[in-house]
Amino acid sequence: MLDWEAIYATRAKRMGASEIRELLKLLDQPDIISFAGGIPDPALFPAADFQKAYSDILGSSEAGQALQYSVSEGYPRLREWIVQRMNARGINADIGNIFITSGSQQALDYLGKLMLSPGDTALVQWPTYLGALQAFNAYEPRYDRLDLSRNTAPEHYAQAASEAGSRVKFAYLSADFANPTGECLTPMEREKLLDIADKLDIAVIEDAAYRALRFDGERQKTLLAMDCERSGGIENTRTLYCGSFSKTLSPGLRVGWVCAARPVIRRLVLAKQAADLHSPTINQMAVARVAEAGFDAQAEKIIGVYRERRDAMLDSLARHMPDGVSWTRPQGGMFVWVTLPEHIDSAALLKESLKEAKVAFVPGNAFFADGSGKNHLRLSFSCSAPAAIDEGMRRLGALIGSELAAAA
Repeated sequence: MLDWEAIYATRAKRMGASEIRELLKLLDQPDIISFAGGIPDPALFPAADFQKAYSDILGSSEAGQALQYSVSEGYPRLREWIVQRMNARGINADIGNIFITSGSQQALDYLGKLMLSPGDTALVQWPTYLGALQAFNAYEPRYDRLDLSRNTAPEHYAQAASEAGSRVKFAYLSADFANPTGECLTPMEREKLLDIADKLDIAVIEDAAYRALRFDGERQKTLLAMDCERSGGIENTRTLYCGSFSKTLSPGLRVGWVCAARPVIRRLVLAKQAADLHSPTINQMAVARVAEAGFDAQAEKIIGVYRERRDAMLDSLARHMPDGVSWTRPQGGMFVWVTLPEHIDSAALLKESLKEAKVAFVPGNAFFADGSGKNHLRLSFSCSAPAAIDEGMRRLGALIGSELAAAA
């Protein structure tokens, strides 16, 4: 029998199963209250709009185009719509700066492939998006902690990389409603990040998957818009903006995009030609039609529902969590990040919770590049009604309280 482990490349050893994807299987168990998935509520998808879009496309002279191979850059009409959105946000892009991907997750994979050689350093936050770590891990990087709340000199990152025989290539983060914390960068932190990137002469990957889901507060400039202002235009920027329709229109259609300077777009096109040639043409055409017809109205509908659920979760946490537990108060997105007393391991707590409380969440260590953060957990409020949220927090709070009492 062939020893497959001996055949795999070294990078395959760093490719592990997603804890979140595994936890999604729990959604099929009716007795589990799940705050684990972090997926959009399917009841809010514009299904009727997509039904009409696909019917119109396949019933028109565009049917042949929809079912045919297409250009690797993406469907021009969809890219033009994205250009208009970028322009409205202070980014002077045109169609040559837009590249369509099969979800923003594919964009992260391509950018890792494009920039990371084995041993190169990627700056990421502690915690950060698990899917980004999975995408980058295939290219065998070294990670360093990007902490914009501290006055860490850029030289520190360069020196640490040099001592490890490495070089810093990029900083990755979500500036708005980050997964898993739900938090945003302040304007000062955004400026600081761009200052660090300038000093180190590295790229910045801005993951904007949740940016459209703002419930409260003032909308901040994107990192790419700030970079355009500082550098004199998009062709001089170092920021790569990764957008997505998954949190607003449909995750199942797998349509995302990158907005960046042309030299990077050209390289990404080559990566796509070597991978899947292009994202599905008919899906891009349908997304373009649905977005043109009512993207803002769809986003507002989602915001109204998620805001209510966010409020319900924050209220329930305040009612049911014991002393010693704290949490973030996000102004948008899908997540609340909970910090437990240091001696509680959230992975062990999850096993107990599934057995005793019938509540699912994601253990915090999954989001740390070094596997730390064991006393944290992520809760998603996107798919739960307020009554289920309150009952889930009651059960979870009681379980945590019993853990604290046992340790006293």
